[in-house]
Amino acid sequence: MKADFGRAAGLNIILAEDPVARPSVDHGPLHDIPVAIKDNIATLSMPTSCGSRILAGYISPYEATVVSRLRAAGAVVACKTNMDEFAMGSSTEHSAFGPARNPVDPTRVPGGSSGGSAAAVAVGVVPIALGSETGGSVRQPAAFCGVVGVKPTYGRVSRFGLVAFASSLDQVGVFGRTVDDSALAMQIIAGRDPMDATSADIPVPEYRTAAARPVSTLTIGRPREYFPPELDPAIRTRCDEVLEGLRAQGATIRDVSLPHSGLAIPVYYIIAPAEASSNLARFDGVRYGLRVTGDGLTAMYEATRSKGFGAEVTRRILLGTYVLSAGYYDAYYKKAQQVRALITQDFHNVFNSGVDVLFTPTTPTPAFKIGAVSDPYEMYLNDIFTCTANLAGNPAISVPIGTVNGLPIGGQIIAPHFDEQAMFAAAYAVERL
Repeated sequence: MKADFGRAAGLNIILAEDPVARPSVDHGPLHDIPVAIKDNIATLSMPTSCGSRILAGYISPYEATVVSRLRAAGAVVACKTNMDEFAMGSSTEHSAFGPARNPVDPTRVPGGSSGGSAAAVAVGVVPIALGSETGGSVRQPAAFCGVVGVKPTYGRVSRFGLVAFASSLDQVGVFGRTVDDSALAMQIIAGRDPMDATSADIPVPEYRTAAARPVSTLTIGRPREYFPPELDPAIRTRCDEVLEGLRAQGATIRDVSLPHSGLAIPVYYIIAPAEASSNLARFDGVRYGLRVTGDGLTAMYEATRSKGFGAEVTRRILLGTYVLSAGYYDAYYKKAQQVRALITQDFHNVFNSGVDVLFTPTTPTPAFKIGAVSDPYEMYLNDIFTCTANLAGNPAISVPIGTVNGLPIGGQIIAPHFDEQAMFAAAYAVERL
């Protein structure tokens, strides 16, 4: 089941699972529940192409830990989903398989890079899907498609089997129809994994119990930097309504400041391409994936990578190679890491002041038309409210908070490191509103 199913879903789904592949466990919290897997997360029975020509048809010899844990919980892996090539994009337009489409309005993007997973949940193909985050690639498409999207604390979920883009930022995330679906899926995939040295050996609490936490115990911060004058007025109004609703239920709302947030986009687009340049060097036509022959080894490298990589991936590799080159490393990459530390400290300062969680818009606008954003920097600004949590490693969730002109929008909740419980407690409260 390949092309026909993918076309019917607007290329949100690029390959369906072989129906004979069944979970190894007959019972569990996800018994016989279908789940979708983003195409950069390794599976044994389906290709893992990362939405790229350079890995077209590649089948991994091992399975990602998160997929194995879902199977052990009884889930059925239903399909792989479309994505921006190597997770580099905010619209799922940069895919070798063609763009994914927003199920609310097929003329618009579903967000990215995990747009296929978000759309699969939104359209009802599956109730739960896995995506990956580097700068907002779960939360942003969740907001655009009107579903819940969760990014855990860095180290909470194993990255073993996730094809690397930027290793200090990458994380596996979850999409769900509801906060409860997302909390259940996150519960299953979270926890220490000996196959991933960056996974944290910290106990995983029962996330679904957060639903019972009274809203009156929460102090919620409203960061002024996330409500700039340029923010869509309708999105600002929806966010203010949510905060007033939480205040009416007993929550304490406090204005706070994250002063270095305005530097997040330039910092992110130095660090992420630099790490991508290093990680994607392995796709050279020698060991696996596409090989285009040339006159000698160097010519083979050039021909393979030129044909295999799309324009956005090429752009980021070139940018990353430049900022890591001799004479520029200190001026760009090292400086960006120093500013990253300041952004992280901003979050520490706010949470240490008695704030339990932060509430912000997830995106500055609703979903835009396919092809409407051609300038790369304008596209990068879609991550302006989300990439700070990746840079700092904090957990964050996007929850639907209504519509603007018929298009879904999301509200974002950011919590302290490894305090997904507080994040889910606030998310349940927002969902109840």
